[in-house]
Amino acid sequence: MLDKRNVIEKEEKAVLVGLVQKDQTEQQVTEYLDELAFLAETAGALTIKRFTQKLQHPDSRTFIGKGKLEEIRQYIQGKDVRIIIFDDELTGAQINNIEKALEIKTIDRSDLILDIFASRAKTAQAKAQVELAQYQYVLPRLRGMWKHLERLGGGIGTRGPGESEIETDRRIVRDKISLLRKRLAEIDKQAFTQRKDRGEFIRVALVGYTNVGKSTIMNLLSKREVFAENKLFATLDTTTGKVVFENTPFLLSDTVGFIRKLPHHLVESFKSTLDEVREADILLHVVDISHPAYEDQIGVVNKTLQELNAFEKPVLTIFNKMDLYEKHTFDEWLEETTKEEILEDLKERWNRETNDNAIFISALEKRNIDGLRQTILEKVRAMYRVRYPYRTDFIY
Repeated sequence: MLDKRNVIEKEEKAVLVGLVQKDQTEQQVTEYLDELAFLAETAGALTIKRFTQKLQHPDSRTFIGKGKLEEIRQYIQGKDVRIIIFDDELTGAQINNIEKALEIKTIDRSDLILDIFASRAKTAQAKAQVELAQYQYVLPRLRGMWKHLERLGGGIGTRGPGESEIETDRRIVRDKISLLRKRLAEIDKQAFTQRKDRGEFIRVALVGYTNVGKSTIMNLLSKREVFAENKLFATLDTTTGKVVFENTPFLLSDTVGFIRKLPHHLVESFKSTLDEVREADILLHVVDISHPAYEDQIGVVNKTLQELNAFEKPVLTIFNKMDLYEKHTFDEWLEETTKEEILEDLKERWNRETNDNAIFISALEKRNIDGLRQTILEKVRAMYRVRYPYRTDFIY
């Protein structure tokens, strides 16, 4: 039944749809669709058109209005558009109604993210977590997705084996969910034992929005080769390694990136993977300062950390991609003194906001990496002094 999970084939043409609701601006929705286009690209789709509509509330039957639906139908005729992607979550009935009207595959943002996670999952734990999230996503949508049960008029002929088939599918899905939860519980026990065996080392975890450069920073700090690329969710499995700065050892973990509207079931499924965040002593919150909505991204990460009960931990905010920030911000004719003043104002602002726990780097250009190492070292050593006040063998 979940064959549909392979949502996107390579280079499918796609159109995107966003709704400007009462508490949103058009600029916000444009930024959301930019991110949706990046998600689509990561999944292998080619976005050829975007549609937006202003509505107080989504239409209960087709999410968007009839006029907009007809506009999309006329646009896609003869263009070999294979998929339409909505930025908000759809019900099973809405998906069914839209697919009947447009005669193309219809998915929502959650489905797209789940598809990306499914393609990225490599370990048994990640695969089980994604599969669990997929089944949890599908379960409440089963009735709407059962196209072959539709009858005209209702009454006689609409009763019978159809309903029992839905119930059979529901039972199968619930059994799968139960089985996957048991499997993940066993994996969690093994992971917990492994984490306990790490002993007395201070733990440091990289967190942040997806595609901000966490894996690149992990590689620079640990001299390991963690997979890193300019796509969303390049890292699904937490990677942990021992790092030693000036005879001071600690454990450094790279974790899955967060994102706006991350499907709830996915957060639930990946909570065991995110134990590295909950159990960390220090968090390194990496921010892509070159992104136009980087402050919103900081808010998304902070909200997710609150959900994980990890918001009160000591945090060093690493503002990455300063090279791109300067490229986007500075005109080539701008005087050097003016550039320096702008940068100084930026750094002063975020040092105030973070209580002097901010650092500005470019991982790509390896700019200020020595400063980052030194700052992390000072924080790790301070943590050791508090935890082991009578030991000096690996602190100084």
